[in-house]
Amino acid sequence: MDRPMRVAVTGAAGQIGYSLLPRIAAGEIFGKDQPVILQCLEIPPVMKALEGVAMELDDGAFPLLEDIVLSDDPKVAFKDADLCLLVGSKPRGKGMERKDLIRENGPIFVSQGAAIQAVAGSEVRVVVIGNPCNTNCLITMANAPDIPRDRFSAMTQLDHNRAQSAIAKKAGVQSRDVRNVIIWGNHSSTQYPDWHHAMVKDKPASELIEESWFRETFIPHVQKRGAEIIAARGHSSAMSAANAAIEHARKLYQGTPKDRWTSMAIPSTGNYGIPEGLICSVPVTCDGSGTPTPVLDVEMNDFSRERLQASVNELIEERDTVSDLLG
Repeated sequence: MDRPMRVAVTGAAGQIGYSLLPRIAAGEIFGKDQPVILQCLEIPPVMKALEGVAMELDDGAFPLLEDIVLSDDPKVAFKDADLCLLVGSKPRGKGMERKDLIRENGPIFVSQGAAIQAVAGSEVRVVVIGNPCNTNCLITMANAPDIPRDRFSAMTQLDHNRAQSAIAKKAGVQSRDVRNVIIWGNHSSTQYPDWHHAMVKDKPASELIEESWFRETFIPHVQKRGAEIIAARGHSSAMSAANAAIEHARKLYQGTPKDRWTSMAIPSTGNYGIPEGLICSVPVTCDGSGTPTPVLDVEMNDFSRERLQASVNELIEERDTVSDLLG
């Protein structure tokens, strides 16, 4: 393409944004021949830091980077955007419950959804990364009602990658040798990392690794990995989160390999007993059109259905918590 793709990134001066922006500028989402314009949104107190990030991007001399827009106004940052990566959100404070975090972040995504509808490009895609990403995505989508629902998604690629890596380590192979793990449900401690359809090279993972490891070690490892990283480095995942955001977006625009699924939280159409419209992680494939396609024929045993339902119940509770923000 000759026309540059406009990518809006919120929370652009934060740790994830700092890792994310140079990789977008280097062509890791759309390919090595596609120019980009970065449109960076921050809150007013952080604009000076964002200017420093822009200086570093300039100094990187990225051949594909045609322009950088810096603003604290969503209508400027989202103007004509082809892709919106909603990274910025308030972190959970000490003693804050998840429902409090949802209420704190909700108004941010109300205004961003309205701005995206008002000024974004006609083919815009929206990926929500800032937590709690499923419900933040639901709020954004509800406040941009004229944009087709299938243009919205929330990121569970990081959880998917964690699950894939854990199986690879246990099996003594490389991560690339593992395919078709699934993350079901919410990006939270209720998520269900499902191994039942995972393949290690040409063999089912369940034939190579004992069931007890999956139930007793694998599930909690994936669910609690973020907390382990915070405990180890004193900060939440940034590098791996940025990598997952790049991968999520790249798959939207460049597709998934024919023999591989990935996991994305997308608006449900009622499949797998998930209420219609709920933003829930399911296995998907991508054809490069920018719109993921859910895999509809995955068999689920009673254990898997129960685990998915527990996460769906949490998503319903979160939806009810922000019902006044959904229009």
